[in-house]
Amino acid sequence: MFERFSRSWALVKASCTVLAANKRLMVFPLLSGLCTLIVTASFLWPAAASGMLAHFDRGHMNPATAMLLFAFYLVQYFVIIFFNTALIGAVMVHLRGGNATLGDGLRVATSKLPTILGYAVITATVGMVLRAIEGRVGFLGSLIVSLIGSAWSLATFLVVPVLVNQDIGPFDAVKHSATLLKRTWGENLVGNAGIGIVFGLLMMLTILLSVVLIAAAGSTHSSALVVTVICLAVLAVLLLVVAQSALHGIYSAAVYRYAEEGEAGIGFDKALIADAFRLKA
Repeated sequence: MFERFSRSWALVKASCTVLAANKRLMVFPLLSGLCTLIVTASFLWPAAASGMLAHFDRGHMNPATAMLLFAFYLVQYFVIIFFNTALIGAVMVHLRGGNATLGDGLRVATSKLPTILGYAVITATVGMVLRAIEGRVGFLGSLIVSLIGSAWSLATFLVVPVLVNQDIGPFDAVKHSATLLKRTWGENLVGNAGIGIVFGLLMMLTILLSVVLIAAAGSTHSSALVVTVICLAVLAVLLLVVAQSALHGIYSAAVYRYAEEGEAGIGFDKALIADAFRLKA
């Protein structure tokens, strides 16, 4: 257990090294988050105003509701995949020794718009199917759906790096991602989970510290101080979320490079990447 955590922490530090060298990479997940909020509001407000939300049932949706939900999934996933593609594109420039800019990433994403849309359709369809199944089954069925969703996430871990680096369609990208993962490292995604664990702990500590500081500020009976502390706490949480998202992108790009080219790139140790994904006995 200690060895696994130590390796995960080393992976996080290596990703942080890359992120520290190009802090502009955090702009992509920030833009992604802002755009997804806009998309959510643009769908949620009309649905709420029309009364559609009051009749929403995951297991028994009418055609109009199903179409609206699919459209929401499609647009939401398109936005997320677009900015992930931009992030990975910029990271690839950095890992190959270049000076990555925001424009580099956006140009890569823009050049892949048809493929991004195709992959968004696939992802939205999978999401709709899983949601429909979950709405019709009990606890055991929900658990099975959760496992299927986890397997899908695992199989598509390298889809975006594949889309960035290869001129292939979304279906072939999904198949190639699954092949790369199975062929090289198997099923135990230690490094990715390690980043999640570390940031989960950091998030818990940040929230606990924020609660203590807010309570201390409240004892002073200063509204301005309480508002300031709350704003700083929210900013700290948002910064952690953005940094984690950027680190996931950096790590997936490094993993792809190792799988296809035999080296992870600047900032990553080859042996560390290879050891992070171990084939189960």
